[in-house]
Amino acid sequence: MSAATTSPVPATDGASAPGTPTGVELRPAPRRRFRPGKVLLSLLGIAVALAWVFPVYWMLLSAVTPNARLRSTTPTFLPIYFTTSNFESVITDGGFTKALGMSLMITGVTLVCVLVFAFFGALAISRWKFRGRTAFILAVLFIQMLPAEGLFIAQYKMLSTFGETAPMFGLNSVLGISILYTAMLIPFTIWMLRGFVAGVPAELEEAAMVDGLSRTKAFIRITFPLLAPGLVASGVYAFLQAWNEFTTALVVLPAESKQTLPVWLRSFLSASANQGINWAEVMAASTLIAIPVIVFFMIVQGRMTSGLVSGAVKG
Repeated sequence: MSAATTSPVPATDGASAPGTPTGVELRPAPRRRFRPGKVLLSLLGIAVALAWVFPVYWMLLSAVTPNARLRSTTPTFLPIYFTTSNFESVITDGGFTKALGMSLMITGVTLVCVLVFAFFGALAISRWKFRGRTAFILAVLFIQMLPAEGLFIAQYKMLSTFGETAPMFGLNSVLGISILYTAMLIPFTIWMLRGFVAGVPAELEEAAMVDGLSRTKAFIRITFPLLAPGLVASGVYAFLQAWNEFTTALVVLPAESKQTLPVWLRSFLSASANQGINWAEVMAASTLIAIPVIVFFMIVQGRMTSGLVSGAVKG
């Protein structure tokens, strides 16, 4: 039985579609059926996206709105009263620049240490069999499950003791808190990188070694580029955790001049609460804290995609 929609029909007016025999007319394709379920899912997705984006938009809008207008009972959803005075007040505050410098140094040191140690740890448990391998994997998972709040006293005492002999590793030091952040982030980062390392076949290195490369050169030229997406993803995770961490920094950085940005924002909020919270400046400070994260992601997001195929071409 032939379908009626595919059989040619003689044209009554002598016209025919291009590329078809003269006198033959093709039936138009049937219209796509309306699917209400798909439309409802699309509308639901749009609603969820708007609910996610609106707090960010409100933070940006509040940051460029005068505080007097922001405290009005009538909300404004457009930047009609645009001003940059809130950003100027935050930037000219002496504590912001010091906190920004501390956050950048701590996050940078933590990011490098986490990626180096977690990378070699993931290689060890993915590529080599050694005595105690299972115990090491279980220890990584167990440490990850420990609540951070239960370690505050021990961490404080440890850095306090280190500070008596080596102040650069004590309280209110960049290296001291970077050690804590590194120890906190390494377990999960190892587990993330382990999946990427296990997904790269060892036969690629063996084939490169057959072509004359040493094991080290085969790893650097073939395997390492394929692991770039995993390193970037792990780096984004470590950066976000170190940049936004609050409770540990509050405990081991008691000096006001050594605060990170999240701790400084709390102090900034508390200081303005005595005279009535200036929500416009608070939102401006929150926006400035979020800018380095956005810049970092914009830098690495392109490399996350290019790294997927960069190691597949030998040259």
